[in-house]
Amino acid sequence: MAVRLFVGNLPYDVTEAELRAHFAAIGPLSFIALPMDRDTGKPRGFAFIEFSARADAEEAMRRLNHQAFRGRPLAVNEARARDDHATPSAPRPSFAADTSAGDGRDLGPNAVPRRRRTLAKGAPKAEHRPKRPMYKRAAGPVRFSAGDEDGNEEVRGAHGTRRRADAGEHDTA
Repeated sequence: MAVRLFVGNLPYDVTEAELRAHFAAIGPLSFIALPMDRDTGKPRGFAFIEFSARADAEEAMRRLNHQAFRGRPLAVNEARARDDHATPSAPRPSFAADTSAGDGRDLGPNAVPRRRRTLAKGAPKAEHRPKRPMYKRAAGPVRFSAGDEDGNEEVRGAHGTRRRADAGEHDTA
């Protein structure tokens, strides 16, 4: 009966001929599978090797496991079937879609949103407010010199702008 071995930790530039030569020293090989990466076309770092006799496979596991091959220690053990998964040490929890309060678990309060959403373009205008107060400009021309050509005196407006005292007469707006 043929025994298939899993060989892991292979260099990524290994060839099938190199593997065949390395494992043929133990006994005759019946099959070698070296999976390739779809994107790069290089080996994926593991292989499956099949011996026709169980004694040869056990000898390969004993002699080549943790032995250096092209600078890397190989991991050689018997391959498991695809349907056979590793036995879990603890049972895995099952998450049901129905989380009722009567199951004895306290999940705590709901989380606070991470950030506020921005307002939509069609939001009411009441929600589109300025971020700071908008000041109204003082009416009338602003004078930057102390001496006016018409001799009118300047006064300061509500927000520090200068304007003429008789700006009410000259205001066109």
